[in-house]
Amino acid sequence: MRHILIIGIGAGNPEHITIQAINALNRADVLFIPTKGATKTELAEVRREICARYLTRSNSRTVEFAVPVRSTEGRSYIESVDDWHASIAATYEALLKDELADGQTGAFLVWGDPMLYDSTIRIVERVKAQGRITFDFDVIPGITSLQALCASHRIPLNLVGKPVEITTGRRLAESFPHKSETAVVMLDGEQAFRKIEDPDAEIYWGAYLGTPDEIVISGRLAEVKDEVLKAREAARERMGWIMDIYLLRKGADFDE
Repeated sequence: MRHILIIGIGAGNPEHITIQAINALNRADVLFIPTKGATKTELAEVRREICARYLTRSNSRTVEFAVPVRSTEGRSYIESVDDWHASIAATYEALLKDELADGQTGAFLVWGDPMLYDSTIRIVERVKAQGRITFDFDVIPGITSLQALCASHRIPLNLVGKPVEITTGRRLAESFPHKSETAVVMLDGEQAFRKIEDPDAEIYWGAYLGTPDEIVISGRLAEVKDEVLKAREAARERMGWIMDIYLLRKGADFDE
Protein backbone atom coordinates (compact mmCIF):
# COMPACT_ATOMS: atom_id res chain seq x y z
CA MET A 1 0.00 0.00 0.00
CA ARG A 2 1.16 3.53 -0.73
CA HIS A 3 1.55 5.93 2.18
CA ILE A 4 1.19 9.72 2.09
CA LEU A 5 2.64 12.30 4.47
CA ILE A 6 1.05 15.75 4.55
CA ILE A 7 3.77 17.87 6.11
CA GLY A 8 3.36 21.41 7.42
CA ILE A 9 6.55 23.32 6.63
CA GLY A 10 5.88 26.65 8.32
CA ALA A 11 5.06 30.14 7.12
CA GLY A 12 8.09 30.88 4.98
CA ASN A 13 11.20 30.63 7.14
CA PRO A 14 13.01 27.32 6.53
CA GLU A 15 13.85 27.30 10.25
CA HIS A 16 10.14 27.08 11.09
CA ILE A 17 10.14 23.40 10.21
CA THR A 18 9.87 21.06 13.20
CA ILE A 19 12.00 18.04 14.04
CA GLN A 20 8.93 15.87 13.45
CA ALA A 21 8.59 17.36 9.97
CA ILE A 22 12.28 16.82 9.21
CA ASN A 23 11.97 13.18 10.22
CA ALA A 24 8.89 12.86 8.03
CA LEU A 25 10.73 14.36 5.04
CA ASN A 26 13.36 11.69 5.43
CA ARG A 27 10.75 8.92 5.50
CA ALA A 28 9.53 9.89 2.04
CA ASP A 29 10.64 8.17 -1.14
CA VAL A 30 9.10 10.96 -3.24
CA LEU A 31 8.55 14.60 -2.25
CA PHE A 32 5.92 16.48 -4.23
CA ILE A 33 6.59 20.20 -4.70
CA PRO A 34 3.80 22.37 -6.13
CA THR A 35 4.58 25.24 -8.48
CA LYS A 36 2.13 28.10 -8.86
CA GLY A 37 3.35 29.98 -11.91
CA ALA A 38 6.18 32.41 -12.58
CA THR A 39 4.93 35.05 -10.15
CA LYS A 40 5.10 32.70 -7.16
CA THR A 41 8.46 31.03 -7.68
CA GLU A 42 9.47 31.98 -4.12
CA LEU A 43 6.94 29.53 -2.69
CA ALA A 44 8.52 26.62 -4.53
CA GLU A 45 11.99 27.92 -3.71
CA VAL A 46 11.35 27.72 0.03
CA ARG A 47 10.27 24.09 -0.38
CA ARG A 48 13.39 23.35 -2.42
CA GLU A 49 15.58 25.00 0.22
CA ILE A 50 13.94 22.96 2.98
CA CYS A 51 14.67 19.77 1.06
CA ALA A 52 18.26 20.83 0.41
CA ARG A 53 18.81 21.69 4.09
CA TYR A 54 17.15 18.80 5.83
CA LEU A 55 17.10 15.76 3.57
CA THR A 56 19.74 13.25 4.61
CA ARG A 57 18.65 10.17 2.69
CA SER A 58 20.26 9.86 -0.72
CA ASN A 59 17.65 7.76 -2.49
CA SER A 60 14.62 10.05 -2.30
CA ARG A 61 13.59 12.25 -5.18
CA THR A 62 11.48 15.36 -5.73
CA VAL A 63 8.68 15.73 -8.25
CA GLU A 64 7.41 19.19 -9.11
CA PHE A 65 3.88 19.66 -10.41
CA ALA A 66 1.73 22.57 -11.56
CA VAL A 67 -1.26 23.44 -9.40
CA PRO A 68 -4.48 23.97 -11.39
CA VAL A 69 -5.78 27.54 -11.40
CA ARG A 70 -9.14 28.24 -9.79
CA SER A 71 -11.76 29.53 -12.22
CA THR A 72 -14.33 31.92 -10.75
CA GLU A 73 -16.21 33.19 -13.79
CA GLY A 74 -19.90 32.31 -13.69
CA ARG A 75 -19.61 30.34 -10.46
CA SER A 76 -20.35 30.97 -6.81
CA TYR A 77 -17.45 30.86 -4.36
CA ILE A 78 -18.42 27.37 -3.18
CA GLU A 79 -18.83 26.08 -6.73
CA SER A 80 -15.50 27.49 -7.86
CA VAL A 81 -13.64 26.01 -4.88
CA ASP A 82 -15.31 22.61 -5.31
CA ASP A 83 -14.38 22.51 -9.01
CA TRP A 84 -10.86 23.63 -8.17
CA HIS A 85 -10.47 20.90 -5.55
CA ALA A 86 -11.69 18.34 -8.07
CA SER A 87 -9.00 19.46 -10.53
CA ILE A 88 -6.29 19.28 -7.88
CA ALA A 89 -7.55 15.85 -6.79
CA ALA A 90 -7.15 14.62 -10.37
CA THR A 91 -3.57 15.96 -10.34
CA TYR A 92 -2.83 14.25 -7.03
CA GLU A 93 -4.26 10.95 -8.25
CA ALA A 94 -2.07 11.06 -11.35
CA LEU A 95 0.99 11.80 -9.20
CA LEU A 96 0.31 8.86 -6.90
CA LYS A 97 -0.34 6.55 -9.83
CA ASP A 98 2.61 7.60 -11.98
CA GLU A 99 5.28 8.61 -9.47
CA LEU A 100 4.73 6.46 -6.38
CA ALA A 101 5.06 2.68 -6.43
CA ASP A 102 3.07 0.39 -4.20
CA GLY A 103 4.77 0.25 -0.80
CA GLN A 104 6.44 3.64 -1.19
CA THR A 105 5.86 6.83 0.80
CA GLY A 106 5.15 10.20 -0.77
CA ALA A 107 5.10 13.62 0.92
CA PHE A 108 3.22 16.81 0.14
CA LEU A 109 4.95 19.89 1.58
CA VAL A 110 2.22 22.24 2.78
CA TRP A 111 2.72 25.92 3.51
CA GLY A 112 1.98 26.76 7.15
CA ASP A 113 -0.13 24.09 8.83
CA PRO A 114 -2.31 21.59 6.94
CA MET A 115 -5.15 22.03 9.45
CA LEU A 116 -5.58 25.82 9.16
CA TYR A 117 -7.17 27.21 6.00
CA ASP A 118 -5.49 24.69 3.76
CA SER A 119 -7.29 22.08 1.68
CA THR A 120 -4.63 19.41 1.15
CA ILE A 121 -6.27 17.05 3.66
CA ARG A 122 -9.68 17.50 2.00
CA ILE A 123 -8.23 16.87 -1.44
CA VAL A 124 -6.29 13.78 -0.35
CA GLU A 125 -9.49 12.48 1.28
CA ARG A 126 -11.31 13.08 -2.01
CA VAL A 127 -8.72 11.02 -3.89
CA LYS A 128 -8.97 8.27 -1.28
CA ALA A 129 -12.78 8.22 -1.46
CA GLN A 130 -12.72 7.70 -5.21
CA GLY A 131 -11.15 4.32 -4.52
CA ARG A 132 -9.01 4.03 -7.62
CA ILE A 133 -5.75 4.10 -5.63
CA THR A 134 -5.32 2.48 -2.23
CA PHE A 135 -3.26 4.43 0.30
CA ASP A 136 -3.27 5.76 3.85
CA PHE A 137 -1.89 9.04 5.13
CA ASP A 138 -0.56 10.92 8.16
CA VAL A 139 -0.55 14.65 8.90
CA ILE A 140 2.39 16.49 10.46
CA PRO A 141 1.58 19.95 11.90
CA GLY A 142 3.52 23.08 11.08
CA ILE A 143 3.98 26.63 12.36
CA THR A 144 1.14 28.78 11.06
CA SER A 145 1.15 32.28 9.61
CA LEU A 146 -0.96 33.20 12.64
CA GLN A 147 1.84 32.18 14.99
CA ALA A 148 4.39 33.98 12.83
CA LEU A 149 2.24 37.13 12.83
CA CYS A 150 1.96 37.25 16.62
CA ALA A 151 5.67 36.51 17.04
CA SER A 152 6.70 39.27 14.63
CA HIS A 153 4.47 41.78 16.42
CA ARG A 154 5.49 40.42 19.84
CA ILE A 155 1.89 40.07 21.01
CA PRO A 156 -0.13 37.26 22.60
CA LEU A 157 -2.88 35.92 20.39
CA ASN A 158 -5.66 36.26 22.95
CA LEU A 159 -6.72 38.73 25.61
CA VAL A 160 -6.74 37.19 29.10
CA GLY A 161 -9.62 34.75 29.43
CA LYS A 162 -11.22 35.81 26.13
CA PRO A 163 -11.89 33.91 22.90
CA VAL A 164 -10.35 34.41 19.46
CA GLU A 165 -12.15 34.07 16.15
CA ILE A 166 -10.34 32.98 12.99
CA THR A 167 -12.28 34.06 9.94
CA THR A 168 -12.06 35.26 6.34
CA GLY A 169 -12.44 38.69 4.86
CA ARG A 170 -15.83 37.73 3.46
CA ARG A 171 -17.12 36.94 6.96
CA LEU A 172 -15.39 39.60 9.03
CA ALA A 173 -18.35 41.97 9.24
CA GLU A 174 -20.43 39.23 10.87
CA SER A 175 -18.33 39.18 14.02
CA PHE A 176 -15.90 42.04 14.62
CA PRO A 177 -16.10 44.02 16.81
CA HIS A 178 -19.65 43.38 18.07
CA LYS A 179 -19.18 39.62 18.71
CA SER A 180 -15.43 39.00 18.86
CA GLU A 181 -12.89 41.26 20.55
CA THR A 182 -10.05 39.51 18.71
CA ALA A 183 -10.43 38.40 15.09
CA VAL A 184 -7.72 36.90 12.92
CA VAL A 185 -8.45 37.37 9.23
CA MET A 186 -7.10 35.11 6.50
CA LEU A 187 -7.87 34.89 2.78
CA ASP A 188 -8.90 38.52 2.48
CA GLY A 189 -8.60 39.64 -1.12
CA GLU A 190 -10.79 42.69 -0.56
CA GLN A 191 -9.14 44.13 2.58
CA ALA A 192 -12.32 43.93 4.63
CA PHE A 193 -10.71 45.92 7.45
CA ARG A 194 -11.37 49.06 5.36
CA LYS A 195 -15.04 48.85 6.35
CA ILE A 196 -14.40 48.64 10.09
CA GLU A 197 -15.16 52.08 11.53
CA ASP A 198 -14.72 51.42 15.26
CA PRO A 199 -12.30 54.10 16.58
CA ASP A 200 -10.92 51.76 19.26
CA ALA A 201 -10.01 48.89 16.93
CA GLU A 202 -6.34 48.02 16.50
CA ILE A 203 -4.73 46.10 13.64
CA TYR A 204 -1.62 43.92 13.49
CA TRP A 205 -0.89 43.22 9.82
CA GLY A 206 1.82 41.16 8.19
CA ALA A 207 2.79 39.99 4.70
CA TYR A 208 5.33 37.40 3.51
CA LEU A 209 5.83 36.41 7.13
CA GLY A 210 9.00 34.49 7.88
CA THR A 211 10.62 35.44 4.56
CA PRO A 212 13.25 38.09 3.79
CA ASP A 213 10.42 40.18 2.28
CA GLU A 214 8.40 40.28 5.53
CA ILE A 215 6.43 43.49 6.17
CA VAL A 216 4.60 44.24 9.43
CA ILE A 217 2.48 47.25 10.40
CA SER A 218 0.48 47.82 13.57
CA GLY A 219 -1.48 50.53 15.31
CA ARG A 220 -4.94 51.96 15.75
CA LEU A 221 -6.86 50.90 12.66
CA ALA A 222 -8.20 54.36 11.85
CA GLU A 223 -4.64 55.75 11.91
CA VAL A 224 -2.74 53.06 9.94
CA LYS A 225 -5.45 51.76 7.60
CA ASP A 226 -4.18 53.76 4.63
CA GLU A 227 -0.57 52.84 5.39
CA VAL A 228 -1.45 49.15 5.30
CA LEU A 229 -3.36 49.54 2.02
CA LYS A 230 -0.48 51.40 0.37
CA ALA A 231 2.14 48.95 1.63
CA ARG A 232 0.04 46.01 0.48
CA GLU A 233 -0.48 47.44 -3.00
CA ALA A 234 3.19 48.34 -3.41
CA ALA A 235 4.29 44.87 -2.27
CA ARG A 236 1.85 43.15 -4.62
CA GLU A 237 3.08 45.28 -7.50
CA ARG A 238 6.72 44.51 -6.66
CA MET A 239 6.33 40.78 -6.03
CA GLY A 240 3.47 39.96 -8.39
CA TRP A 241 1.54 38.30 -5.54
CA ILE A 242 0.65 38.88 -1.91
CA MET A 243 0.27 36.55 1.06
CA ASP A 244 -0.89 38.43 4.12
CA ILE A 245 -2.81 38.02 7.36
CA TYR A 246 -3.94 40.38 10.10
CA LEU A 247 -5.33 40.46 13.61
CA LEU A 248 -7.97 42.96 14.70
CA ARG A 249 -8.47 43.67 18.37
CA LYS A 250 -10.64 45.84 20.58
CA GLY A 251 -10.28 46.00 24.33
CA ALA A 252 -7.56 44.97 26.75
CA ASP A 253 -6.60 42.32 29.25
CA PHE A 254 -8.85 42.23 32.32
CA ASP A 255 -11.59 44.37 30.76
CA GLU A 256 -15.01 43.18 31.87
